[in-house]
Amino acid sequence: MARSLVLFFFALFMMAGAHASEHENRSAFRVCADGNYLPWSNERGEGFENEIASLLAKSLGLPVEYTWFPQRMGFIRNTLRSRDESGNYRCDVVMGLPAGYELAITTRPYYHSTYALVYIEGMGFDDIRSAEDLLALSPDRKERLRFGLAERNPGTMWLSRYDLLDRIEVAYASQSGDPNERPGQPEQEDLLEGKIDFTFMWGPIAGHFKRSNPDRPIVVIPMHSEPEMQMHFGISAGVRFGDRERKEELQALLDRHADEIEAILRKHGVPLVSDKGL
Repeated sequence: MARSLVLFFFALFMMAGAHASEHENRSAFRVCADGNYLPWSNERGEGFENEIASLLAKSLGLPVEYTWFPQRMGFIRNTLRSRDESGNYRCDVVMGLPAGYELAITTRPYYHSTYALVYIEGMGFDDIRSAEDLLALSPDRKERLRFGLAERNPGTMWLSRYDLLDRIEVAYASQSGDPNERPGQPEQEDLLEGKIDFTFMWGPIAGHFKRSNPDRPIVVIPMHSEPEMQMHFGISAGVRFGDRERKEELQALLDRHADEIEAILRKHGVPLVSDKGL
C-alpha cells in the first residue's frame, strides 16, 4: 500500500514537472484551431479568435503558432491532446470553447453572446424589430413565415413554444461533413436567395453574415433567454487537464486585456450580452 502511494505521488510529480518544463521552454503561444472556420479563425488570421490569440501572444512576447484541424468530432483529440513524433503536445490553448466544456479546463467566459433572429429586408417583414414584433403578426402574416433552421438550434424550442414549428420550411444539418463549408453557410445562402424569410443563428455567425454582406439590408435581432429556454452562452478558452499553471496565466491575460478583446468582438459584429443574457 505504501509503495503504491509513493508511486502515485511520484507520477503526479513527474506530470507536474513535464507541464512546467513545457511551460518554461516554450517558444510560441501555441493555439489549436480550425483553419477554415470564420468568423472564429482561418489560416490567414482573419477571424476574431485569431486576433484575440495574437493579442495574448503579444502580451507574452511570443509569436502565435497554430495546429490546424477541422472543428468536427475529434477536434480536441487531434489537437490539444495530440502529440507529435517527438512526444510533445502539438498545441496548448483552444479559444472559443463553451464555458465548462467537458474535454478541457476552461477559463471564466471572456464574452457572452446569444442566438439572434436574422432576416433580410424586402421580403414583406421589414416592420419586425424584435421577437415580440414577430409574435404580434396577424394570423395571415404568420402563415406566410418561412423559417430555415439547423438541428439542435434553440430557435426550434422557441418556435415550438409559440406554435410556429410548422413554419419551418427548411431543416439543415447542424454539422456538415464538408470541411470547406462555413458555419451557417446553407442558411445564409437560402436567406440571400429568398428561399427562406428567417433563421436563428448563433450571435458571432449572425454578426459575420451581416458584416460580410454590406450591400444587403440584413437585420440581426439578439434573442433573450426565457425560463427553460437558454439563448445566451458564455465562451471561454481552454487548456489540457492538469495544465493549471497555463490556465491561470491565460485567465490573467484575458482579464488584463478584457477591453481590447471586447473591441475586437464588436469590430467583428458579435452581439454581446451580460452573463444574465441582457
